[in-house]
Amino acid sequence: MTNRLKMAKTHAIIGLLEQGWSYRRIARELGVNRGTVARYDRLRRNRSKPAISPPGSGQSEGSKPAIPAPGSDQSEGAKPAISAPGSDLSRSPKPAIPTAGSLLGDLVFPALGHPPGKCSQCEPFREPIGKKLDQGLSAQRIWQDLVSESGFTGAYSSVKRFVRKLGANMPLPFRRMECEPGQEAQVDFGSGAWVFLDAKRRRPHILRITLSHSRKSYSEPIWRQTTENFIRSLENAFRAFGGVPKTLVIDNLKAAVKNADWFDPDLNPKVVEFARHYGTVILPTKPYTPRHKGKVEGGVKYVKNNALKGRTFCSLAEEKQFLIEWERDVADTRIHGTTRKQVRRVFEEVERPALKPLPPEPFPFYHEGRRTVHQDGHVEIAKSYYSVPPEYLGREVWVRWDSRLVRVFNFRFEQIAVHPKVEPGRFNTSRSHLADQKISAVERGAEYMLSKAFCIGAEAGLWAKAMLDERGIEGVRVLQGFLHLTKNYPARTINQASRTAHEAGMFRLRSLRELIKRNSAQREFEFAESHPIIRPLSEYQELMIVSFKPADDERSEE
Repeated sequence: MTNRLKMAKTHAIIGLLEQGWSYRRIARELGVNRGTVARYDRLRRNRSKPAISPPGSGQSEGSKPAIPAPGSDQSEGAKPAISAPGSDLSRSPKPAIPTAGSLLGDLVFPALGHPPGKCSQCEPFREPIGKKLDQGLSAQRIWQDLVSESGFTGAYSSVKRFVRKLGANMPLPFRRMECEPGQEAQVDFGSGAWVFLDAKRRRPHILRITLSHSRKSYSEPIWRQTTENFIRSLENAFRAFGGVPKTLVIDNLKAAVKNADWFDPDLNPKVVEFARHYGTVILPTKPYTPRHKGKVEGGVKYVKNNALKGRTFCSLAEEKQFLIEWERDVADTRIHGTTRKQVRRVFEEVERPALKPLPPEPFPFYHEGRRTVHQDGHVEIAKSYYSVPPEYLGREVWVRWDSRLVRVFNFRFEQIAVHPKVEPGRFNTSRSHLADQKISAVERGAEYMLSKAFCIGAEAGLWAKAMLDERGIEGVRVLQGFLHLTKNYPARTINQASRTAHEAGMFRLRSLRELIKRNSAQREFEFAESHPIIRPLSEYQELMIVSFKPADDERSEE
């Protein structure tokens, strides 16, 4: 019995035969016998006739097919049957296009040199199209040149699709960005050498800052990537350089960037203040794009592979000192592979004079955080308490403090309070932060209370002044009680009692209260001789006479 090939290999043989391949080439590529290929070629040429069209298809039963079967002989002069309008029999069938993943596609297209699918009409012109793309010509111009120069008969859309595919497979080269002296420094972190402490080992981070023009660098090991360590390391680098670059290109580390965004990054406020103090600008790179700071990326690898690889240290200070000496003796004396110049010479002669000068004082490092204003109008910082304006009671504020000052900001970063630092457990309260209703008369002082006493009356003010002269500091509280009398007695009564007490030399508040009560009781029994609403007694007398006149007198009058 004849062995039958699998369907996929059968289709592959037929497809290659239709492409014009020879028996020998097909047999070699597919691993079959040439006789097998010839047999399938005969079957392809003498394939069976198509089925008779069913009723209603536009072709009568028993009639000849509209198109003869491929490879079948048709007598000369025989006219094919007319196919029904809209039927597919009026067109010659086309072979299926092999797809990627099929056996035919995997065997045919690698040999033909183009990807699976229908072969583009532009494939024979791949090389001239590629050259024209390198010249920057558009797809429209390429199509016009192919038609006029090479006799291309395809459509413009075919050239446009082909150019789009070529462009996707031809990535553009990266553009190198060189900087002017003093223009830019790039910052990045790497892993340091092991440090052995008390029979335990720990690996620090290495912060490396590289000046982009001269490649002069500074490296410092730190235990943690905190904002404070980041700022202090940058400050040490500026001192080592003897100046400040105009911009700092940093990674999106959490110590400096709160929210990474290529277009509008949200920087840590402390880092922003540091940059403002030194007159530089922080520019984070695009997230997940290390090539934006490629100069320092290579510098970090240089430190790890040249300076620290295979070394261990007993302390962080020892590793830091080693890196300072290595930068001076090795990194600065090398001929850089890109600039082909000695790093130290370029830095000393070109870049150092272009750096911005250092500020007179180092950056005053501070701590900051969010605080809620307590019910007493204070916020707690480092176990001490500082007042804020009363309108922020119960609200959150932003606090920034250092070893000398405490500054309080609202969330628009407007300063609302500033205090000198006090010892833990102490309160620092500004007088302007107290509500008027919460400032007692004693706190306002004796002069304020005396002015209030004179507002009651001249006699009351003279008694209060004489009482303070007589009793001294203990009279302040007496004066406070004297002012409270206005809540229960009228000013006239207080003035009269004050005059009597002043003339008698009585400066006790208790005695003054007795005088006021006595005068008030006497006034309760005093009758007014005249009043606008009281009629004279003669009118009441006439009214009584008229009211009680006898009835006989009234009749006689009638």
